[in-house]
Amino acid sequence: MRDAGADNMNDRIAAACDELRRQIDARVSSYFSSCVHCGLCAEACHFHVETDDPRYTPIYKLEPMRKLWRQEHTLLGRLGAVLGRSSGLSERDFADWEELVYDSCNLCGRCSMVCPLGIDITYMLRKQREAFNLSGYVPDGMQKALERTLDTGSPMGVTLKTLKATLAHIEKATGLTIPIDREGAEYMTLFSSMEVVNFPEYIESIARIFDAAALSWTISSEAFEATNAGIQVGSRDGAKEIVSRAVDAAEKLGVKYLISPECGHAYTAIRWEGPNLIGRRYKFEVVHILELLDQLHREGRLKFSGSSDTPMTLHDPCQIVRRGGVVEPPRNLLHKVASGFVESTDHAAMNWCCGGGGGVSANERAEALRLKVFGRKKKQFEELGVDTVVTACANCRIVLEEGLEHYEMETQVIGLTELVAEYLEQ
Repeated sequence: MRDAGADNMNDRIAAACDELRRQIDARVSSYFSSCVHCGLCAEACHFHVETDDPRYTPIYKLEPMRKLWRQEHTLLGRLGAVLGRSSGLSERDFADWEELVYDSCNLCGRCSMVCPLGIDITYMLRKQREAFNLSGYVPDGMQKALERTLDTGSPMGVTLKTLKATLAHIEKATGLTIPIDREGAEYMTLFSSMEVVNFPEYIESIARIFDAAALSWTISSEAFEATNAGIQVGSRDGAKEIVSRAVDAAEKLGVKYLISPECGHAYTAIRWEGPNLIGRRYKFEVVHILELLDQLHREGRLKFSGSSDTPMTLHDPCQIVRRGGVVEPPRNLLHKVASGFVESTDHAAMNWCCGGGGGVSANERAEALRLKVFGRKKKQFEELGVDTVVTACANCRIVLEEGLEHYEMETQVIGLTELVAEYLEQ
């Protein structure tokens, strides 16, 4: 009698291998054949730098994909297969590499930045996760976040009722009316669940800013969540469904622009990954909140009164800055509202990741490792000597606060949008 469970696992592994084969195109093949094993990617990865564990070398995390590439795309590999000296990927390969693929990679892109041969390791790890998703080797916390998003619209289970309760408090505090489902508005804004639950002051800030700038905006009751857990897990179907909800809602309301909030991962998902996932261009443009605030100021629609002289530095969210290219807008804004702003040693495109990106913050199993590698941020802040850090990502903010608490550091973390709102000219 056959074991149905074993058959199911065999089918999963076969599907995962087929997915890896699909991903190994000319681009990936050229990356693998170009790698000279120089080790520079290891020195750019905080997981390797803080642990000194060679397993955390970024290119090594791609060993399952590279193993298949060697066997099927190189002369020696094909010869070995003919002679019966090589075997395909097994369940053990996926079991052994799951922790490396998910727990010790933030998809931050720093390794790709330093590769002298231009190998986009982050791109390949992102694609390798799609195979691991099919194999079933995905961290439970990340998988449940995806399931909650597909079921309720939010990885944290935030519902429209929860959002409306938050908006009601903001309206009472500000005297403003926050528009929902306003057809023909120029802008539609998305939020991450953390902004609704943990940092509602962000929503209050944009309400005040948009009112001061006389911006025509709205929120969709059908799609307000920006986080895309499908991309983090490696589920193409899940990622496509989440993007489609936001796209359909924006096009239904007829907006010209979709605003990505202070969430790095959300920005990458909706702006850069989204059109590829749904297979067409949007009928609107995507703009990050910092790009919009900078634009409003340049147009004279947003004016400031005073500034903070508190010494502070900026933590650049990886997906917004390094992978997204939004480098100057946050600095333009900070120079207007923070006279005490100073750059850290490693900043902008070379900033060190907070450690929570790529779904790691939703992966409970990775918490101890994440806190250990936060030592890199600890050193960065200590070298600068400031006790206030500004950032523009709700996930970064949560992870930074947890890391600072773990290391008993008296450092405050604030959101850039809130800082801008604090110095609005009345």
